[in-house]
Amino acid sequence: MDRDLFATVDRYVEGLFIGTDAALEAAVADSQAAGLPAIQVSAVQGRLLHLLALLVRARRILEIGTLGGYSTIWLARALPEDGRLISLEYEPRYAEVARANIVRAGLAERVEIRIGRGLETLAALAGEGAAPFDMVFIDADKDAYLEYLQWALRLTRSGSLIVADNVVRRGVIPVAGEDGARALGIQRFNAALAAEPRVTATILPLAGSKGFDGMALAVVH
Repeated sequence: MDRDLFATVDRYVEGLFIGTDAALEAAVADSQAAGLPAIQVSAVQGRLLHLLALLVRARRILEIGTLGGYSTIWLARALPEDGRLISLEYEPRYAEVARANIVRAGLAERVEIRIGRGLETLAALAGEGAAPFDMVFIDADKDAYLEYLQWALRLTRSGSLIVADNVVRRGVIPVAGEDGARALGIQRFNAALAAEPRVTATILPLAGSKGFDGMALAVVH
């Protein structure tokens, strides 16, 4: 696989449909300066998330895994003014960087970041009656993807969209140096999603600046 070619295609698409975006570029720069891992979605993938949120006319979005808030900004921009996005992050330091990035993007009124273990925070959301969400984006610890899917199904409604990142690169294509728990987590997730009668789903393979990967897309019945 030619990663240089993938990156060239990414730059072409980014140049056509995204161009210069000060808030997004600053979010990446500040995340890097703070020492956060450079594992956020690419600009082209962010644009895809934004488009998907628009397609389902999302008013309430749940994001599992905030990191530096890059994907959060893309998703929140698709919301109407009275829309709401709740993003879950385990690392307080990451959440601090994300909050600053979101404030700079002018989205503080639409976004709430909750800190804590994902499964515990999801249980708390359910207990509060926070559902239903129109869209759920899963991009967190891979070994818990199956559990995140189960919670996503509990917290959505008929017509909601569930999206999960990195379901090819770890689940199908091994990543050097990683433990098997992450790959197994993705494989379990993919198999469960394919067998889940409550959704119509597929995996969208994606090639770009981050190499070859894919996102899972599922519409809840």
